[in-house]
Amino acid sequence: MKYSLLAASVSVLLSACVSTDMTEQSEQVAKSNTETVAPVQGADVVNPDADIKITLEKAMSDPDWIARSPQQWYWGDDSNTVFYQQKREGNPVTDLFSKSLNAQGNGEKVDYANLHKVADRSAVTNADGSKELYVFKGNVFLKNLNEQSVKQLTYTSAIESQPMFLSDGNVSYRIGNIFYSLDLNNNQVKELANLQMTNTPGKQAEKTYIAKEQHKLIKFVALQERNAGIQADKDSNIRKQNDTIATSTFYFGEGKRVVQAQLSPNGEMMVVSVAKNMSWSNAGDIMPNYVTSDAMIDPQRVRYRVSDNRQYSEQVYLLDLKNDAQYLLGYDTLPGFDDDVLADVRKENYAREGKEYASEKAPRNIHLMQYRQAIKWHKDSTQVALMMEAWDNKDRWIATIDFDEKALVNQHRLHDDAWINWDFNNYGWFDESETLYFQSEESGYGHLYVKPVDGKAKALTSGNYEVRQVTKTKDEDNFYFQANKKHPGIYEVYKVDVDSAKITAVTDLGGNNSYALSPDESKLLIEHSTTTMPPELYVQETNIDATLVRLTHTVSEEFLAMPWTAPSVVEIPSEHSEQGIFTRVYQPENNDGPNAGKAVMFVHGAGYLQNSHLGWSGYFREFMFHSMLVQQGYTVIDMDYRASKGYGRDWRTAIYRHMGKPEVEDMLQGVDWLVENANVDKDKIGVYGGSYGGFLTLMALFKEPDTFAAGSALRLVSDWTSYNHGYTSNILNTPGDDPIAFERSSPIYFAEGLAKPLLINAPMVDDNVFFQDSVRLVQRLIELEKEDWETAIYPVEPHGFVQPSSWLDEYRRIYKLFETHL
Repeated sequence: MKYSLLAASVSVLLSACVSTDMTEQSEQVAKSNTETVAPVQGADVVNPDADIKITLEKAMSDPDWIARSPQQWYWGDDSNTVFYQQKREGNPVTDLFSKSLNAQGNGEKVDYANLHKVADRSAVTNADGSKELYVFKGNVFLKNLNEQSVKQLTYTSAIESQPMFLSDGNVSYRIGNIFYSLDLNNNQVKELANLQMTNTPGKQAEKTYIAKEQHKLIKFVALQERNAGIQADKDSNIRKQNDTIATSTFYFGEGKRVVQAQLSPNGEMMVVSVAKNMSWSNAGDIMPNYVTSDAMIDPQRVRYRVSDNRQYSEQVYLLDLKNDAQYLLGYDTLPGFDDDVLADVRKENYAREGKEYASEKAPRNIHLMQYRQAIKWHKDSTQVALMMEAWDNKDRWIATIDFDEKALVNQHRLHDDAWINWDFNNYGWFDESETLYFQSEESGYGHLYVKPVDGKAKALTSGNYEVRQVTKTKDEDNFYFQANKKHPGIYEVYKVDVDSAKITAVTDLGGNNSYALSPDESKLLIEHSTTTMPPELYVQETNIDATLVRLTHTVSEEFLAMPWTAPSVVEIPSEHSEQGIFTRVYQPENNDGPNAGKAVMFVHGAGYLQNSHLGWSGYFREFMFHSMLVQQGYTVIDMDYRASKGYGRDWRTAIYRHMGKPEVEDMLQGVDWLVENANVDKDKIGVYGGSYGGFLTLMALFKEPDTFAAGSALRLVSDWTSYNHGYTSNILNTPGDDPIAFERSSPIYFAEGLAKPLLINAPMVDDNVFFQDSVRLVQRLIELEKEDWETAIYPVEPHGFVQPSSWLDEYRRIYKLFETHL
């Protein structure tokens, strides 16, 4: 793959800031329950005007006034140029920019006529690194990197994908479910494999009783069937005996779909996974859109819910393209393939109903790991690896294939009694040996391992930190990676030696740092940010103690002049875990104004998300709102409660089968800390959050009614049975297996506990957390005859608000709630 990196999806603005020495602070935070001060705004970059009053109108306006930061950045071929997307001012359209490392300014917009020459962010290179293949607007392009020449290989209205170099020097690509090779010498196109989701011609499906009788009674039916068989035999013989006809068709049966398919580098084999072609939603899974251009209600289809309890599995096939053969690979060679991993869960739920559960072994539903390339061929085609997971979310396997036995061979099994993380699943091959590298959370933290096919796994990294963004060097001697090694909220770039497992820090910048290694491996392109500065792009040579050079300046002078509050990061002691709760704390300089003693707790969304880090947050509007509150005398905290990202497996899975309990316990610890350490009145604390934060706001108000004076739940989850399968089943299993977990984790079951003012803010075209979640909760509150609550609806907004007017209305209401009730 070309050296590139997609910026974190939670960030709307990308980041950069000044280099800050965090060494002393990192050593302090290693001691339990000590404070780490966030990087302050440098005088050479920021000139804040303390007289400026932060307003909601400004904070919630179109964020273009803050910065139009670089997005989706990547290296150019010469290791001296970088490319990035930048949003246009006033609309969401982005343009590609080119920036030379030696040039002044933020670079130049790439002409539309030349986009195909540089849109190679996802390119694949050949063995000697002299050429690359990539797709631009559905067509395949070949670039000669030495000559910097570009050749368009396809020019069609079809959508070509999965370009790759074959071992013989030719290239291959895919159109739909057909794979082709292209001879670069004579431009001949050859069909390598045609994957048909139909029954094999000539193969008769099992006849029903009446069909069998029809065949005996009606001669015409028998004749037609015989003639069809003769024609099928003839067609088959022609394909076998005439080498001008493609013989590459493989049949997988009616009602199937291809999920993943990967051709071997020599073009002679393929691994394919198929599944039933089921609809992704039910008839009633709709989301009415009331504000449309034609003034008609648009009932948009949405995804199904975890309550559907759908079981999902895939069949994996090995195709021998050379000999026109296909083999179904069984899962029975995988350790634990038939374990009843939910036995204890089912026993508890059965017992509640007065029943007894009898555990039995049975094959589990297994499929290839989703949302990533799960099939990895070795470059010499002698090995292929597959990453698979169980539908119950408790196991992940990496397996190779025994080509002689046509069977899977387990290389690594990762089991978790809670659930396998959807992070830390990157893996691949070393080119010069039959050795795999992979990430695993088996030690309690996501780390990097290597394993020979016939040997034992070896950990390259270890410790209480998480490894991400792994890049193998061309000589295969080292890996670069990003990790929060010196502090849970500081992400630096490191390098590890494969032989010695020695780790070297490559950056020491503080804040948050994502990277991409240059093609010549001499430099890092770094996206750097701090708590008070949006991201910018920097470049640094890979040698130790190299100088960091800033490439882009997209943050506005207006933003730099604002008197933002730089939050401190505090590790709040916890009665429920050895590790404290890392928390962003925004404190006023004095507590003697009209809002003295008031505090607000912000609860971040996503559950598995880290927000108490030392980089720029995707919650930048909330950051500005919190700065406004601090300017008015409030104290604000933002906690990485249990389930948050960045703190290891045990922190992540603390909520298994009981969402809302550990997190609220941590929130209560935050309240105690505020009262004891921040001069806050325990009766003047409010709480708010969106999505998962809205869910936790409800749980706190419903189950701990005496703790918070008021709360606002935004785009809230009120009943987990309505949320999606992929997220929810990891944590709560499914309602069919574990209704206990869903009932004790869903706020709607505890609404009778509401005793303090509640504001519900609900977007109506939310295809993530459905508007129905708010509607059902509202009806429940009505029937419970609850008072002092209200609802605000936003007819045109999705889960993440877009319109500045909606943001402003929402936060005016939140601010009014706190001003009125704290």
